[in-house]
Amino acid sequence: MLPIGIAASLASAGLQVTSVASATDGVDPAAASAVTARIHDIQGTTRVSPLKGQTVSGVTGVVTGVRSAGSRGFWMQDPNTDNDPATSEGVFVFTNSAPNVAVGDKVQVAGTVSEFYPGGAAVGDQSVTEITAPTVVVLSSGNPLPAPVPLDQQVPDRFVPDAGGGSIEGLTLRPTSYALDLYESLEGMNVEVADVPVVGATDAHGELWVSVEPTHNRTARGGTYYPSYNDPNPGRLQVQSLIPSTVQAFPAANVGDTLTGTTTGPLDYNQFAGTYTLVARSLGSVTSVNLQREVTAPVNKGELSIATYNVENLAPSDPASKFSALASGLVAHLNSPDIVALEEIQDNNGATDDGTVAADHTLDKLVDAIVAAGGPHYSWREIDPQNDSDGGEPGGNIRTAFLFNPSRVGFADRPGGNATTAVGITGTGASTALTVSPGRISPTDESWVSSRKPLVGEFTFLGKKIFVIANHFNSKGGDQSLTSRFQPPARTSEVQRVRQAGVEHAFVEQLLAADPAARIVALGDLNDYQFSPAVKTLSGQGGTLKDLVNTLPAQERYSYVFQGNSQVLDHILVSPGVASVNYDVVHINAEFAAQASDHDPQMVRVRVATS
Repeated sequence: MLPIGIAASLASAGLQVTSVASATDGVDPAAASAVTARIHDIQGTTRVSPLKGQTVSGVTGVVTGVRSAGSRGFWMQDPNTDNDPATSEGVFVFTNSAPNVAVGDKVQVAGTVSEFYPGGAAVGDQSVTEITAPTVVVLSSGNPLPAPVPLDQQVPDRFVPDAGGGSIEGLTLRPTSYALDLYESLEGMNVEVADVPVVGATDAHGELWVSVEPTHNRTARGGTYYPSYNDPNPGRLQVQSLIPSTVQAFPAANVGDTLTGTTTGPLDYNQFAGTYTLVARSLGSVTSVNLQREVTAPVNKGELSIATYNVENLAPSDPASKFSALASGLVAHLNSPDIVALEEIQDNNGATDDGTVAADHTLDKLVDAIVAAGGPHYSWREIDPQNDSDGGEPGGNIRTAFLFNPSRVGFADRPGGNATTAVGITGTGASTALTVSPGRISPTDESWVSSRKPLVGEFTFLGKKIFVIANHFNSKGGDQSLTSRFQPPARTSEVQRVRQAGVEHAFVEQLLAADPAARIVALGDLNDYQFSPAVKTLSGQGGTLKDLVNTLPAQERYSYVFQGNSQVLDHILVSPGVASVNYDVVHINAEFAAQASDHDPQMVRVRVATS
């Protein structure tokens, strides 16, 4: 709190006095030892304040945004710059409770300079420079705001300096050379975008993603595709809103739409996404391109259609609308594939963790929804996992499963497959067969700890044998974000996926050793990119299995949209014995605000007979 004498003096001078100092912090911002500082002195020329941990006073600026929920506080900006492009003129003042200031107030702040690491320092994200335990004096109100910095077309093509995996915190910012340096040099400042394309659809948290580089890696449908680790698309920017929903609802936008007009507000580093975010004080409107959900081509005579679909933690407790939407996707958009590999099928009571592992109710409910949508009455096969052993949502016991149309496809049921029994191979040439069907590949191998085990089944179509492997490799959880302070970011989860890929590759090699002409389709959610070490290991660098996504034009290689990056996580790989007639990623979910799943399904039509 301000000393009584100072508060009285300010009040008598006609100044509004607001104190929001923490009563428990124990810091007296008015102490004689406080450093008198400007905002650019606090921000400095690196990612960490040179005044970190020190008490500052006399910090003045104009309030540019107020956040009254979540991490409560306000942004302030000094309109008098130091003309150093590396030093931001804006800063966030963390008040803990709802701040008693308004946009346009000129304020004087004292407090402690701190670096806030979203999620904790161990996560690896960058920090946000803040003033904490503040004492705030409102000097005047209704002041003009500093002109917003337009981000459009100003972002460098290079993303961030390479520190060999080390921290970039101590490096002097080079905002004209690196995109993340530019964003950091504007941290807390008033910025603006205008008429920008939406590259990540509105989510349930009231967020969307735009690109300030509209032509960079543009997909055919208006998104931004992720081509390599070296190009994470620097122009991607998250947009949130400070505007109460009762005043202006956050717009529902799909990929390819345009956020029309100007969107203006402070530039923040998001607490949850670990990325830079324009927190809108004024928000543009959405101009829709009326993006349509795709429909795949029909199956020709003599073709077998095989699809993969991650159905996002499907459980019987999900609303009927989710089941009907998934069914509609399979029937109306994928033309009722002959075989479907499903990922994220939960047990019969979903996330309730009571030892239940069976998923027959989940699968039966999905089959019934497909019939109601006009599709075939699929049969299904799966193997119940051991309880709480395969990762995913706690208690959910997710697993892969097969649907197949028994009027078109045969399944070789061979008993003995269970959660811990490994499938083997018997016979040679045309007599090559699985020892159990369905079966799991090396389920007790340490590579599958807390992860889904591949499910392999032996199918027949027009008298021809096809081996199908349904996959769901371990997630990317624990990896450092693209905007991490460690560059390049560590991909720790990749180690397990490479091991998983190696185990499955060895199984595929055994099959091909028994029958070099074996028709093998390995598909599913591999949780990794077509250029990743894991997928290259599974494919044998492309020499054993062919990753079909690479047959598409670059701008069509995506099945998932994450933080505005249209990327590949789902794959279909085939052995040389498979003649691929047509491969298609069917975009019905990932680009849309309304989703049945966060993944797009994909399908391959395989030529098995010529007549």
